[in-house]
Amino acid sequence: MIAKLDAAARAALANDVPAWTLDGEHLRRSFKFKDFSAAWGFMNRVALLAEAQDHHPEWFNVYNRVDIALTTHDAGGLSARDVKLAKAIDALMAA
Repeated sequence: MIAKLDAAARAALANDVPAWTLDGEHLRRSFKFKDFSAAWGFMNRVALLAEAQDHHPEWFNVYNRVDIALTTHDAGGLSARDVKLAKAIDALMAA
């Protein structure tokens, strides 16, 4: 079973994934794109990352906006898997 992040790891999130917001047992981030097609393309790229990591986001899409929430259901909250996927998503945005 995957372990939840301890207090020290949770405190480090502001430095590790600064674009993400800690919301209880979720890391959250909203993305805005030029149009629906760009948002959908981003979601496709995230889906490939998530599948490769065997970790899948909770997300919501309306037109050019994509909201992502990461949590590890098997751990009952945030885990290192969430941080890893958040960093991978951030890397997509930087590319």
